[in-house]
Amino acid sequence: MKLLLIEDDRRVAAYLRKGIVEAGFAVDIAHRGDDGLHLARVGDYDLIVLDVMLPGCDGWSVIADLRAAGRYTPVLFLSAMDAVSDRVRGLELGADDYLVKPFAFSEFLARVRTVIRRGSTRQNEILRVGDLEVDTVRFAASRSGRKLDLTPKVFSLLALLARRAGDVLSRTLIAEQVWDMNFDSDSNVIDVQVRRLRSKVDDPFPSKLIHTVRGVGYVLEVRD
Repeated sequence: MKLLLIEDDRRVAAYLRKGIVEAGFAVDIAHRGDDGLHLARVGDYDLIVLDVMLPGCDGWSVIADLRAAGRYTPVLFLSAMDAVSDRVRGLELGADDYLVKPFAFSEFLARVRTVIRRGSTRQNEILRVGDLEVDTVRFAASRSGRKLDLTPKVFSLLALLARRAGDVLSRTLIAEQVWDMNFDSDSNVIDVQVRRLRSKVDDPFPSKLIHTVRGVGYVLEVRD
């Protein structure tokens, strides 16, 4: 899953990014409202975390523009503006939640997951490929009824493959979507993580779901 964080305080943004990535999400960051609005218009995000007071254009304008354009990506406002009128304004503009600064990261993460669970209209909560089930809201996976014990990053890799089941995904795309990094052709990070995923999803079972397409990438699909 991928988040867009629009926050002008670089220290806060760095703090949130670290925790978000450790929780298994990929994240893009914009420090200006107009830059964030552009990313929100052209990108595909599971959630937008949005500050109110931003250079370029404020958070009110960002969400108003998105909703007017028919973009209904869930939005969590994150702001030091704590008046009831501010919270009401954010919700009336179409936000899904409003969290006041300062905050505990554990509460922030709980709200992120709750908003995604409530607002995920673009994706099914449970993805199925053969006897594999991936619950993208509860961060759980199983195969043939057997629970799979996955780290957050490996789960994100599996969720990406399951959402795009049947499509061959390049290492570059996987690096961008799961590890939020540019792919280095000399690095074996992606291959190592795919091997870890295979050890959970494929090795204990007779039929294999994760397949390598040489020179291209990986695909998750049922094959005879």
